[in-house]
Amino acid sequence: MDLINEALEFEKSKMSNMSTSDRVAASREAKRLILALNEVYKKSKDTKLMDIMKGLTAKKKKIEIRLKGKPEVAF
Repeated sequence: MDLINEALEFEKSKMSNMSTSDRVAASREAKRLILALNEVYKKSKDTKLMDIMKGLTAKKKKIEIRLKGKPEVAF
């Protein structure tokens, strides 16, 4: 399962000191991994794959928040 190892490596990687273009590339890579794992999950229904996808999704959301900026709170 090379895809699973690649996803786990991405999840462990540090995201500090990244430029904007690095963040965009990381977000796209996370999306690619999530979609590829989803295709495998549809066939196997393995709960470990779902946990990996959840972790990748959380990391992707953090990257995208950093890219877009935090939304202003309306009072």
